[in-house]
Amino acid sequence: MIERHLAKLRARATVSAEEEAAIRSSLGEIREFAADEVVVPALKVQDHSTMLLDGFMCRFKDLRNGKRQITELHVAGDFADLHSFTLKYLDHDVIALTPCRAALVPHANLRRITEQFPHLTRLYWFSTNLDAAIHREWELSLGQRTARARLAALFSELQIRLQIVGLASDTSFDLPLTQTDIAECMGLTNVHVNRTLRNLKEDRLVEFEGRRLTILNKAELWRAGDFDPRYLYLDGNGTAPSLGP
Repeated sequence: MIERHLAKLRARATVSAEEEAAIRSSLGEIREFAADEVVVPALKVQDHSTMLLDGFMCRFKDLRNGKRQITELHVAGDFADLHSFTLKYLDHDVIALTPCRAALVPHANLRRITEQFPHLTRLYWFSTNLDAAIHREWELSLGQRTARARLAALFSELQIRLQIVGLASDTSFDLPLTQTDIAECMGLTNVHVNRTLRNLKEDRLVEFEGRRLTILNKAELWRAGDFDPRYLYLDGNGTAPSLGP
């Protein structure tokens, strides 16, 4: 049930059998969410955190005029709101972008982990730091990257994050997001996203078949997005890895 979550943790560090058992025993209710259903409403005190098992969720904030900014995508294996354990409530909403299945982890169980498993506590602290690193990269896209570079960087990031949890090959993955979802991630209009996707396809960097995205030239896609994967911290030993493609 939580194999993808364990795969994400083990991509960065060793998880012992005892720690794995502690994670498994911390799970509470398994819940299904429909697409567009609010999973964690803003400003509501929480007594659990949500571990995503299947599907795509996102964090977002709305303006009074209805405009929405998605601030991070969550894929299977992620905690969508681990930070609610310490914050108690969120200043933003978490919503299911696709049909999702999630495990609710009571904060009382997370508290027990912090008291009994210091190494696992550090791994979860790392996880919230990783979320912050992803936020910084998205902020860079919103502030400085062109539309073409924003999409190239987003697709490059998702390929790596999904491959870690067994949901992508080295060159392709399912992307069941609408153009509106992508626009709200990247601060663009639907029309601009459509035009940019067409440009990436015409340049033979990516192609779509249904909702599956295939990267045709990873090195060029990374170059187009000025993408540096080191913010995903996959070296596992505290040193910056080589850039790759």
